[in-house]
Amino acid sequence: MPGAARLSAKAATFTESVIREMTRLAAAHGAVNLAQGFPDFACPVELKEAAKAAIDADDNQYAITWGAPAFRAAIAAKVARAYPGWDVDPDAEICVTCGATEAMIATMLGLVDPGDEVILFEPFYENYGPDAILSGAVPRLVKLRTPDWSFDEAELRAAFSDRTRAVVINSPHNPTGKMFSRAELDVIAELCQRYDALVITDEIYEHIHYLGPGGHVPPATVPGLADRTVTVNALSKTYAVTGWRVGWTIAPAALTAGIRKVHDFLTVGAAAPLQAAGRAAMNLPASYYTDLAAAYQTRRDLLCDALAEVGFGVSRPSGAYYVMCDTSALDPAGDDVAFARRLVSEVGVAAVPGSSFFADPADGRHIIRFAFPKREETLREAASRLQKLT
Repeated sequence: MPGAARLSAKAATFTESVIREMTRLAAAHGAVNLAQGFPDFACPVELKEAAKAAIDADDNQYAITWGAPAFRAAIAAKVARAYPGWDVDPDAEICVTCGATEAMIATMLGLVDPGDEVILFEPFYENYGPDAILSGAVPRLVKLRTPDWSFDEAELRAAFSDRTRAVVINSPHNPTGKMFSRAELDVIAELCQRYDALVITDEIYEHIHYLGPGGHVPPATVPGLADRTVTVNALSKTYAVTGWRVGWTIAPAALTAGIRKVHDFLTVGAAAPLQAAGRAAMNLPASYYTDLAAAYQTRRDLLCDALAEVGFGVSRPSGAYYVMCDTSALDPAGDDVAFARRLVSEVGVAAVPGSSFFADPADGRHIIRFAFPKREETLREAASRLQKLT
């Protein structure tokens, strides 16, 4: 592409978000949007009241670049309550960002050099590959395999080398719903210590899982990883405010210093009144998270049953709010993109083609992902429309 219209070499290596594209198609066709993972129900009233109070109090100017002190203190206190023994210094170990998306790219740019290798588990959330490319890193892929989406230990060991800078973990996992076990994290800890590598862990779904107390194990709490883990999180999923774009990282002070430097020049800071609302979120009682998981389990079961009834091969998730489905019985040709587009235009339900979660699109040709952070009546409407497939 000549002249001023030329893209950078980095931008030319990846496409726009397929997930966001499916949302646009859903709107154009009046489809039920089970593609993009945002709730269609209200956030807790405590957050709304706190945000309104902050705006009424003229909390409208820059917060400290890496986060309002009261919000950082609330994050640290909430972590200590949820995971006893995990003590976070809010002054030196937290950076508040514009969502988990910015937290991840600020971490990559702040801690990874061009030519470093970053291990990604595949299938992966579609942002991680471009994040690695934008930071100049070389992605190394390790497959998660059905039926339980576990990794092969020998394959993981072979992926590590002296060039490995970091391994990216997402647990609960998007798109599969996998929960990384303590045994798996112990293997990762051993390898990261041996090769002096970091763990970058996306824990935005930490409270949305179906394994009961102790089901989610933060890597930062695993022996050998405390001093080499960057934890990425946000208000978005747990508190149903995906449009607020308030996230954060938790990491040792030396790593946080690098993240803060990059964050300062990416976005300066997250919205001040919404950080005030974040304090209210951090102070919600433990019962909020128990009820949250129970409500999502009901939604999961409703959608999974409906999908299985019309012929999808359903992989019932252990966490997060996505369902990966095998489409072989409904789409023998194996064209996930065309099948997803037909679902939108002819059935009236939007999902994400599986190829968007793999480096080789062929690996996702018989896969499609549905999201269920929706009201039960929304999921029932989707189930009714899906009956057109029978």
